[in-house]
Amino acid sequence: MIVDLPNTTTAKISKALVRIREEGGAVALGRVLTLIIAAELGQEEEAIGAANDASREHPMRVIVLSTQADAADCEPRVDAEIRVGGDAGASEVIVLRAYGDAASDPESLVTGLLLPDAPVVAWWPGEAPAVPAESPLGRIAYRRITDASAQADPQAALTQICSSYRPGDTDFAWTRLTLWRAQLAAVLDQPPYESITAVSVTGALDSPSTTLLAAWLQLALQVPVHYELTSGANANGIHGVHLTRSSGVISLEREVPGIATLTQSGQPVQDLTLKRRSLRDCLSDELRRLDPDELYGQVITQGLPQLEGPATPTGEHS
Repeated sequence: MIVDLPNTTTAKISKALVRIREEGGAVALGRVLTLIIAAELGQEEEAIGAANDASREHPMRVIVLSTQADAADCEPRVDAEIRVGGDAGASEVIVLRAYGDAASDPESLVTGLLLPDAPVVAWWPGEAPAVPAESPLGRIAYRRITDASAQADPQAALTQICSSYRPGDTDFAWTRLTLWRAQLAAVLDQPPYESITAVSVTGALDSPSTTLLAAWLQLALQVPVHYELTSGANANGIHGVHLTRSSGVISLEREVPGIATLTQSGQPVQDLTLKRRSLRDCLSDELRRLDPDELYGQVITQGLPQLEGPATPTGEHS
């Protein structure tokens, strides 16, 4: 069910929520957190869909604040939608579309709609603030989620994230590495237990996950890490990792979308499922913990600065 509330206020939205619960039986019991999604006007539906899917694991209230960067001259007003039932997964979704000066104070727009005594998570699926923790929405959030891959220059976004990091920040470029990190850790936990002497990582120029993977390996193994970022029509995501040790090279390469090939000396070649993680999977992962991700903090503030610059981008990855 979707209830439209044009040209409304926070007080009217709260009253409408109460009425919907009384008339339709929708309740907020069991909601464990409030997720605030800050999106550009017209770009919010994909994020809402991911939140609806994730809500089946994390029942929550979702507040979507949509604004338009060039709408400052518009007449100030807030249009709202309340979505419950089949239109909201296991959550209740409040969509706020703010125009003109009404968008100038995002904190006041959402404060009256937060679940009482529940943690707040802020998510910017598109363009993120320069310092998320100091932004109006970031100041009221336990966790702050950004996505470097959604920025105009993903690699430059990592540099900005490094300089602006505060405990509680995280980025989906890191969350997308979970399966890669798990697979590499599993390989290194098997004999022969030899030291890694060199590491190389390759990936697409627009893949901040490739750079964070190199930074994680730099921090974890404390050996020089060479990484190369490529461009071209076939350059997409992380391409591969090569770990050198005395008995040979361990290679984990993803030449085919969703499938990686593991090659190591003395072992049969293995094909492994290694898909790009969906928005829903990344969001669900990040909502499982509300304390700061200390390893991410170390990688972004220590491992990333230790990396030498990437190799000069080349043509298509073959």
